[in-house]
Amino acid sequence: MTESSKKTLTAKSSRNMAALFNYGNVIAMLPGLIVVPSLLLGTVEHMSMIFMMIATIVPMILWFAVSIMVYIIARHHPNERVGHYTQQAAYRYYGVIGMVVVAGTFYGTNVDYWLVTWVVFALILVPWSLLDVMRIFKEQWQDTLVEEAAL
Repeated sequence: MTESSKKTLTAKSSRNMAALFNYGNVIAMLPGLIVVPSLLLGTVEHMSMIFMMIATIVPMILWFAVSIMVYIIARHHPNERVGHYTQQAAYRYYGVIGMVVVAGTFYGTNVDYWLVTWVVFALILVPWSLLDVMRIFKEQWQDTLVEEAAL
């Protein structure tokens, strides 16, 4: 026999879950926001440039791995608005990553192409993600009742 009970998901937790993918997008780009201007505007030694390039690429790769788990959890959240905002943020991020694969095929080791591409992607992801977070926090969120089956 199963009994069902109702669990309440607070509006605050739903709102925070809706913003999570956007936070990840911004955090993945954050090291590059510091590194890329110094690469573009200054003269950098070869080894420093390698470490700085790693600082721009590795967070995006790590976020790609973690974002899959975040997407799975948030996209199927009982509150449909959480799934909507997560899906929109994922479209942007995965679209950018897909463009890296296509464009990067022709770049080889030319650092300037990679830096310009990163700047374009940052101009797409960061403002749009921050705008989405502002929309999420302006929206009126409601508590969600979820039926929980207990065995």
